[in-house]
Amino acid sequence: MGTVIENKYEFVLLFDVENGNPNGDPDAGNLPRIDPETSIGIVTDVCLKRKIRNYVDLRKKGEIGYNIYVREGTVLNNTQKYAYESLGIKKGEKKSKENKIEARSFMCQNFFDVRTFGAVMTTGDYNCGQVRGPVQINFSKSVHPVIPQELTITRMAVTNEKDEEKGQTMGRKTYIPYGLYRVEGYIDANQAILENGGTGFTEEDLNLFFDALINMFEFDRSSSRGKMMAQKLIVFKHDSIFGNAPSHKLFERVKVNLKKDIDIPRNIGNFDIVIDYENIPSGLEILEKL
Repeated sequence: MGTVIENKYEFVLLFDVENGNPNGDPDAGNLPRIDPETSIGIVTDVCLKRKIRNYVDLRKKGEIGYNIYVREGTVLNNTQKYAYESLGIKKGEKKSKENKIEARSFMCQNFFDVRTFGAVMTTGDYNCGQVRGPVQINFSKSVHPVIPQELTITRMAVTNEKDEEKGQTMGRKTYIPYGLYRVEGYIDANQAILENGGTGFTEEDLNLFFDALINMFEFDRSSSRGKMMAQKLIVFKHDSIFGNAPSHKLFERVKVNLKKDIDIPRNIGNFDIVIDYENIPSGLEILEKL
């Protein structure tokens, strides 16, 4: 599978949306998610992980080691059963600790998202254990308040014969005119190194993950999501497994400055992304991937 990572990383991804809904809230009529007190927009970690999984599946479909465990429309317990069947473990032997460890290792080796994000695979009759992945992602938050909008739309056709006389169907569409979002994440090599009970997350996996962060929106287009784009990916690479500086201090080095006299940016040109390269801690490298 390649060389397992031996460095600690953090990253900051800035992405934006124009006339779209980056992450609808089913409890609020699918309006864009916001903090009700501040009107700051929110995109959940699982929303981004879904896009990353889909991108990896598209790029690596059929390649050994790059299956996707949390795949749309699948039954997870059946995937766990597949691990036991592939290992030749008989039904009566499922409960042993050794078989669970073997099944856990199989899932890490064969499923990219298990190896990357981890998974809880203890449900059902085929226990594959619980995995903590080396890659963890926070919620995304907009760097400014966003203003959800709702429009009435029409379709010049109807669904049922009983509505034929109406001639058209009315609907609603929710969106925000513009939003710039920031998400921060962590990559812990301790959770990757096999000798530590890690997942075996490799340098190749790491590069694929960064590639997915940059390109995931390019292959996730829909009319509801509008114009979504990755604008900047900044990676902090430590020269050791334990790191050379606290994560929160590194995140503070990336700032987004709105241009003068602008409270809410209306497009990509209304802000500047500033990275502080002064007095970088020893053993730390700042990489601009985009």
